[in-house]
Amino acid sequence: MQEVYSVGDKVVYPMHGAGVIEAIEEKEVLGEKDYYYIMRLQMGDMKVMVPRGSADEVGLRPVIDCDEVPKVYEVLKAEATPMSQNWNRRYRANMEKMKTGDIFIVAEVVRNLGIRDRDKGLSTGERRMLDNAKQILASELAMVEKRPLEEVANVIDEILS
Repeated sequence: MQEVYSVGDKVVYPMHGAGVIEAIEEKEVLGEKDYYYIMRLQMGDMKVMVPRGSADEVGLRPVIDCDEVPKVYEVLKAEATPMSQNWNRRYRANMEKMKTGDIFIVAEVVRNLGIRDRDKGLSTGERRMLDNAKQILASELAMVEKRPLEEVANVIDEILS
């Protein structure tokens, strides 16, 4: 479904987190003219350009509604779901989940990796993935809850500990 966004819309860019569309500009990239959503991401105060025509393809979506926030915290508090014992398979499976950009699936990755970290420890790659997934999750929750990013990140850490 082709979603059309406007300046000021709060959206999520999978693998990068939540941000606000600051502008829609026509740009020429590699000889091709297209309209781009210019987004400022909450994490790292970074700007990204997403071609309007491929927003669906890259998974750009609106942030969740306030009434869905408690469901995200419930996912974080739930029991871990079974994961491969092989770290490479586990890493690939979690990476595929992260790419969906679905907040509930990202919360599941955060929960499962957080529990595994507490119980058995994580490889360097999985530790990086956990940190990144927590930031992505926190960026959207902070935007929806209108709370500081650090505060939401601390709540996620408390749930996982």
